[in-house]
Amino acid sequence: METTAVRYLGRTRPTTGRGSVTRTQRSTSGPRPTRWVLESGTELERTIGLRGGLAIGIGTMVGAGIFVFPGLAAGQAGPAAALSFALGAVIALLVALPTSELATAMPKSGGAYYFISRGMGSAFGAVVGIGLWLGLVFASAFYLVGFAQYAIAVLAELGMMSMISDSQLLVAVLGVSFGVVLTALSMFGTENATKLQNGIVSLLLGILLVFLVYGSLDTLGLFGRQTVPERFMPYGTLSIFTTAALVFTSYLGFAQVATVAGEITKPGRNLPLAMVGSVVVVGVLYVVTILVSTGAFGSARLAAFGETAIVEVARSYLGFPGAVAILLAGLLATVSSANASILSSSRALYALSRDALVPPQLARINLRYGTPHIALALVGGPTVVLVTVGRTEVLAEVASFLHLVTYGLICVALVALRRSNPAWYDPSFRVPGYPVVPVLGALASFSLVAFMQPLSQAVGVVVALAALVWYFAYARDVRLKGVSTDA
Repeated sequence: METTAVRYLGRTRPTTGRGSVTRTQRSTSGPRPTRWVLESGTELERTIGLRGGLAIGIGTMVGAGIFVFPGLAAGQAGPAAALSFALGAVIALLVALPTSELATAMPKSGGAYYFISRGMGSAFGAVVGIGLWLGLVFASAFYLVGFAQYAIAVLAELGMMSMISDSQLLVAVLGVSFGVVLTALSMFGTENATKLQNGIVSLLLGILLVFLVYGSLDTLGLFGRQTVPERFMPYGTLSIFTTAALVFTSYLGFAQVATVAGEITKPGRNLPLAMVGSVVVVGVLYVVTILVSTGAFGSARLAAFGETAIVEVARSYLGFPGAVAILLAGLLATVSSANASILSSSRALYALSRDALVPPQLARINLRYGTPHIALALVGGPTVVLVTVGRTEVLAEVASFLHLVTYGLICVALVALRRSNPAWYDPSFRVPGYPVVPVLGALASFSLVAFMQPLSQAVGVVVALAALVWYFAYARDVRLKGVSTDA
């Protein structure tokens, strides 16, 4: 497809090049002259198969749902938190299918931002793009706080906590330090990121499978041990939905597969299988984790353990070796998730800048390392500031809020494109059960926002309104050709 962003950006000279954009100056009537920004037709080589796509989705999602949320979720919903995770997986599936269709029609970088801006126009694109940037910043801060909690748990396991006078201060120091380190590493190049991510995912899944299989057999009484007696829904039905809103951060990774849609082999088959498959695999892991965890201690005691509750669960089943293994897995998972979120957030800013919705300087590439260093700095900076807040639930819910709005708009964008049926829209995969699936996906995504705590809703609304104000103040003259709302 060919699209065009139009915006006056001052005096420049035309630039061309492989894989870049082609810019030409053009004058128009009226007080605001414009400038065309034409996308190049260069496509990346398709080298990522189904296994690679699954690794991206699973590797990004395996983390918070297992290593941070069990204690928090059990404290809110009890064993019924397993239903909260299952509900989150269902909503993610309802969005994964429309995302798969859009990705096969538009295999471009930018992911959700690109789909929504092309389906609904530049105003929605600006709100979603800025929302994705800041949503991933909140998610990165959440993961870094979780990492710091696990680091402190390691120190406690080594008997070094007596040397620490203020654990909350240490959480902030460790989270900020590693946020700076991860941002710096991203600036120095990402050519080895795929191999590193695959290695971490393999190690994580190996540790988790051993723990969950043993814990499940123990919970079922096959080893002669009795589980803690407890009502399944000790806090009522409403708690299932409020907890689902909290833990939805755990499912933010499946859409990352769409960001590499241009590199997926057989996209009509492998894209939907990778997205849907990663959600199913991770959803099953999350549900089993909650059931095993609440079976070991009961909800009240599990909640008292906080963000590292799963370590005590592993210790109860496998002793000291189990605790050490889960501590290692938790450190790896939270670092991996934070790193992936920082990278993805910077790419959202990069895509916005490429379309002239934010200043073009944000799309500058470091000539030595080939990374968007300015965009990365605008991700790492806010992230380390948020780490100092340290309120895990708020960070998680704000990230979920912004992503749920984006996911709902993905479904709306699909319906809009199907109805307008532009000539360039020719996906190789089409959503089964249209229009029921995208409509349900949009309704479920928007509805889950209503179950969040007021502070998280307020922060999310402020971010969305600020993005809208930015659009009208800076980018209201941007036009994306090929989009009916911008034509």
